[in-house]
Amino acid sequence: MITHPHVSSAGRTPAGKNATADKLLVAASELMIESNSIEVSLSEIAQRSGVNAALVKYHFGNKDGLLLALLARDAAIEMTNLDYLMAQPISASAKLKLHIAGIVKAYYQFPYMNRLIHYLLHESSNEAADEVSKFFIGPLLDFHRRLLAEGYEAGEFRKIDPVLFYTSLIGACDNLFFSRHAMSRAIGVGPVTDEVCRDYVAHMEAMLLTGMLTKNKAG
Repeated sequence: MITHPHVSSAGRTPAGKNATADKLLVAASELMIESNSIEVSLSEIAQRSGVNAALVKYHFGNKDGLLLALLARDAAIEMTNLDYLMAQPISASAKLKLHIAGIVKAYYQFPYMNRLIHYLLHESSNEAADEVSKFFIGPLLDFHRRLLAEGYEAGEFRKIDPVLFYTSLIGACDNLFFSRHAMSRAIGVGPVTDEVCRDYVAHMEAMLLTGMLTKNKAG
């Protein structure tokens, strides 16, 4: 079960085991959602949480350590469910629908997630990038490989490249929130609501499965 990455130099106290660390993570998450940006300062996080900014270093090592712990916290439920979902006695198509819904809902709850991943992979330390690969990208891509192979062997799916599938699904989830914010400013498109989230899950299921199912299953 994934809780938070143990990063020797980026963090000291795993969040979830310390109330002060949790307050800092909650504050950072709230500020990112409100500003539609991951560019929040330690002083803002400290002020929102009511915690001294110096305690960030104690609990997480530095700001990047806090961001890494935040991503691990946000991704934990969906990542923990991957093996459970894979083991269910249902079709690969049914598993895929549940997975799509889970990913979209995770991004609905934490819309900054993909930007946080990009930052930690490309603009932070090599250690942080390695941790993101270990607890998020690697397990998720492995799940996609296994699920797509299962569907192919069962005659449900065409042969699908798991890297391209990962890119399509994760990129589409990020764009629901990032692009919609821009569209709301430009052409008055409304915010992402529960109804929009449900519609997007159905849209993604239809879009992905229509292109993935074999003729036999599609017909």
